[in-house]
Amino acid sequence: MKTLSVFALAVFASVSTLAQIGAPNAAGVTMGHVHYTVKDVDAQKRFWIEQLGGIEVHNGPLSLIQMPGTYIMFRQGEPSAPQEGSTVDHVSFAVKNLKDSMARWNAAGVKTVQANNPLQCYVVGPEGIRVEILQDPSTPRQFQANHIHLHTVDEAGMEAWYEKAFGFTVTKVPMLTSKNLQVIGEVPGTSLHFATEKTALAPTKGRALDHIGFEVKNLEAFSKKLEAQGIKLEAPIRTVPNTKVKVAFLTDPWGTYIELTENLAPSSL
Repeated sequence: MKTLSVFALAVFASVSTLAQIGAPNAAGVTMGHVHYTVKDVDAQKRFWIEQLGGIEVHNGPLSLIQMPGTYIMFRQGEPSAPQEGSTVDHVSFAVKNLKDSMARWNAAGVKTVQANNPLQCYVVGPEGIRVEILQDPSTPRQFQANHIHLHTVDEAGMEAWYEKAFGFTVTKVPMLTSKNLQVIGEVPGTSLHFATEKTALAPTKGRALDHIGFEVKNLEAFSKKLEAQGIKLEAPIRTVPNTKVKVAFLTDPWGTYIELTENLAPSSL
């Protein structure tokens, strides 16, 4: 019985660590979730759990796949377009050993696309959902959230907007796949990477990758700060039925649909 109790505590500790999203920054903001619109929710859940190490948890009626640094959520529906071609090109996770991960995926029949750099690949899930995987031996665990890649015709403007609106620190860091410096917005739990495009890309709303979400400490107060900056919510703050989760939506000036949440993490975790 003692052995079983120790094992149970170890499992609980592991799950609790996995569930933790980043501590909020000075503005009270941290990474929350990425939300996909898909035809087959069950197939997506199996992919994220079996191939990417996620764990399904629930907050009332809300189903979330918890990953280190973020949550993944799905809405059943017919996406208006694939994720490619919008302002959010992809979501990225880091692994300790990419070669081992790719060998396991290939053995399981999961499609992978090797990038030009041996430290980078894309793994393709059901309905063409594409996730970038980077090798980083220093990552504390497999599939640690690494970044969300935003594409825009106005990189400087986007960097400044996210810095002002959400308090994200914009800096330059070495890329994992090269010695070049990458401009990032430091988001607790992950980061935003910015890339310049020659032509404007499509908004995310309605596409396979519908929106990204940030968790905030006090949604009412934070929304007032946004409004003071001229950033308006698309609808009043509402509470998800049978939960304590408050949500609101807005769209950045380049078309990225953003959900703001409060109390998204299951209270039991």
